Amino acid sequence: MGGVSNSTLSPLPSADRPDVTARLRDALLGASFTADGLLELLGAPAYAALARSETVPALRATRGDTPLETLVRLFLLQQPVPHTRVEEVLPVDACLESGWLVRTGGDAGDDVAATVDVRPYGGPGGEDWFIVSDLGCAVGGAGGIGSRDECVVLGVGGASTTLAGITVRTPVSSALDLGTGSGIQALHAAQHATRVTATDLNPRALHITTLTLALSGAPAADLREGSLFEPVRDDETYDLIVSNPPFVISPGARLTYRDGGMGGDDLCRTLVQQAGERLNEGGFAQFLANWQHMEGEDWQDRLRSWVPRGCDAWIVQREVQDVTQYAELWLRDAGDHRGDPVEYQARYDAWLDEFEARKVKAVGFGWITLRRTAATEPSVTVEEWPHPVEQPLGDTVREHFARLDYLREHDDAALLAGHFRLAAEIVQEQVGLPGAEDPEHVVLRQHRGMRRATKVDTVGAGFAGVCDGSLSAGRILDAIAQLVGEDPVLLRDRTPAQIRLLVEQGFLEPAQ
Repeated sequence: MGGVSNSTLSPLPSADRPDVTARLRDALLGASFTADGLLELLGAPAYAALARSETVPALRATRGDTPLETLVRLFLLQQPVPHTRVEEVLPVDACLESGWLVRTGGDAGDDVAATVDVRPYGGPGGEDWFIVSDLGCAVGGAGGIGSRDECVVLGVGGASTTLAGITVRTPVSSALDLGTGSGIQALHAAQHATRVTATDLNPRALHITTLTLALSGAPAADLREGSLFEPVRDDETYDLIVSNPPFVISPGARLTYRDGGMGGDDLCRTLVQQAGERLNEGGFAQFLANWQHMEGEDWQDRLRSWVPRGCDAWIVQREVQDVTQYAELWLRDAGDHRGDPVEYQARYDAWLDEFEARKVKAVGFGWITLRRTAATEPSVTVEEWPHPVEQPLGDTVREHFARLDYLREHDDAALLAGHFRLAAEIVQEQVGLPGAEDPEHVVLRQHRGMRRATKVDTVGAGFAGVCDGSLSAGRILDAIAQLVGEDPVLLRDRTPAQIRLLVEQGFLEPAQ
């Protein structure tokens, strides 16, 4: 795969020179051009400023001439660097020949510059990876440079790290990354999947994914050009499907990296509906998505209608924006707020016209997880949870579906015969007036995973407090009934629903 030319984007490094890529990787690691090395060099404030598209603190922190400072200025801050300094750190002639670097000021120029962003990225197991993207896109996204090119390929962003964090990480035979972009999800999947397939409508993205995988020392993926599931053969199924799709609901499809090109939220709906038949039994499909809140329609019902047959689903709405907030967010993302005010107003108007015509009152953002199941009645959970969570959540997602299986397989009698234990880091809070003999209510709160909180009555609090796996649920309730002077039969009848809720939300775990 050679360099991809474009009228406004830089030619890309060659993907056919693994020898040069390996030497470049060794040089980057040798200079501590890693996530940890960056944090140590720049300090937390300057490092955080990069995510806000602010480079001045990092420029100030890299005024020296150490190898790491040279690499940060070259690959992350896109500053020209004297050839003599670069050749002390990198195989500069090989990098120039293969297209990682170019001379500035013509062939006789004394400075060299990078042709792509290279962003150090720490893997979940402490791996030192490198995400390649278009110039200016490793820091602050396309809006940080005001890029308007429809084929621009972004680097690491909040959406990509969110998806990587919620993805279930168990060993699988096959994984599919739809809309791979710079290859972040494919890179993660390569660590636990025997075979990784990555697709993208943008051939430039596939080229950059090749560079990301190679520079990170990861196995190559099967790269295919096309939209959604189009490049996937009819007989191909997967154990894991992930996608951070171009989910932005916009008038038209101006920017390939973010705009779906279908009306409203049809792209996300189509992606979810088509994923079910592509999953192996027990396989997961996990997406980030936007969805419309329509006048006269329950948003939760709208999303339930997306879930394909034969799949359990857990859909979490993390944020909702009214149509004006939403339009302004993505106009800023494209850098339109810094351009011609008349053009900005016209694009803003077009966005609001589109929403008005479709009777859209707000837009939700969140996560969608499907799991292929043989259950007669699949479970679909749609909830709003805007509160802080603890990433990574992959294990939390996997355990959620495992608990669904347990509850499906156990009727109330089996539940009472079961043994449970309190999950890790659960605390109890009692809420009431100062000096009152009894609390108004009791709250159980998680300090891990989803960090949920739920109200329980005194029986529920007492039950959860003594669950250590040694006694069955029924025996614990019998003891509580004796303590509070309640009929044990009545208590056994009314408590299973509360136990089910505590198990479903992860406060109690079956003690196998």
